Amino acid sequence: MTRPKQERAVRTREMILYAAAEVFDECGYSGASISKIMNRAGVTQGGMYFHFKSKEALAHAVMASQQDFVELPAGRDGLQRLINMTFHIASELRNNVLFRASVRLAVEQGELGIEDDTAYQEWVEQFHTQLLAAQRNGELRNGVDTREFATVLVGAYTGTQIFSNAATQREDLPQRIAALWRYFLPAVADPALITSLRIAPAPLTSAA
Repeated sequence: MTRPKQERAVRTREMILYAAAEVFDECGYSGASISKIMNRAGVTQGGMYFHFKSKEALAHAVMASQQDFVELPAGRDGLQRLINMTFHIASELRNNVLFRASVRLAVEQGELGIEDDTAYQEWVEQFHTQLLAAQRNGELRNGVDTREFATVLVGAYTGTQIFSNAATQREDLPQRIAALWRYFLPAVADPALITSLRIAPAPLTSAA
């Protein structure tokens, strides 16, 4: 009997977390409420508080799960994969409500009374991994500080997506990301490689 109960508990927690993400995305932290999240998840008050003791705890859980909501594209590690990742993230921000909520909470975390850069640092690590591979592959200019550029890229990307959201609800985000790369690549990429790099969203592949 213990295993089925544990499995139900895991499913219930996931339902609550996903419902919370949807409500946070629609309403923001201040506009969300435990009752809205309970209704969306279809759980009782007891079921809610068994897993999450407060709205703040739910918000923390959604932010902590940010990278769990995104499956990054496969490919050979290096500069092209990094570029592809940034366009994939742009697509997820427009189409993945769970990821979008976690990003919104990270941006609005002042409303929670916290200052936590964990989500940003995790993306720095993701980008840094690709830049280290690019460096090993000889794809970067000499003297590029991979850690510093990963940090700069996350900051620039964050500001770009916020600006795009305010202007067009992120409809023009791919174009803005392409512009970002047009200015960044000459500064960091081996000049002989730049023309071979694709700075555009990957084409959609038809289902088999």
